[in-house]
Amino acid sequence: MLNKDDSIMVVLSSPSGAGKTTISKKIQQKHQNFKISVSHTTRKPRPNEVDGVDYFFLTKEQFENKIRNNEFYEHAEIFGNYYGTSKKTVLNLLKNKNDILFDIDWQGSKQLSQHKELKLTKIFILPPNKEELRNRLIQRNQDKQDVVSERLESYENDLKHQKDYDFIVINDNLETCFKKVEEIINSEKERNQNN
Repeated sequence: MLNKDDSIMVVLSSPSGAGKTTISKKIQQKHQNFKISVSHTTRKPRPNEVDGVDYFFLTKEQFENKIRNNEFYEHAEIFGNYYGTSKKTVLNLLKNKNDILFDIDWQGSKQLSQHKELKLTKIFILPPNKEELRNRLIQRNQDKQDVVSERLESYENDLKHQKDYDFIVINDNLETCFKKVEEIINSEKERNQNN
């Protein structure tokens, strides 16, 4: 059994720009025992992103070597870049009795769910509507216009996968959404301790 004592594993997914990364960071800041499982990626770092903190940035060749060596619990190609969750990263966090947050998309969540030894609580965060998502992506100002359009196009497809999650939370207001996610996590943690 992988879960050390009462560690819990929480998957946070959302359409791109709906707030999962912001909420993940808020949880980690407020709850010291939570660690974000830092993903590996082949995408270029954004300004202010730090290797090993936000992502482990790899070349395509390095990433494909890790795939061949079966080093990932999950990996996917998203918007032309690879993303993946390293088995070693997860096992190290569990060894240190940390709770784990996975900030991943629905493809990653689906693959993680196939590993039955991982006891996951899966939360899907949605924007109030597509127009609001467009505004957030534009305000975020991290992506070129064609990337914003690509992310908006994938939104409808992302929505189809919300049924694969245990909980759905609408991010209409960041603080309210954060509190709801926190309530879910606290009740799951309590349930875990009582089992």
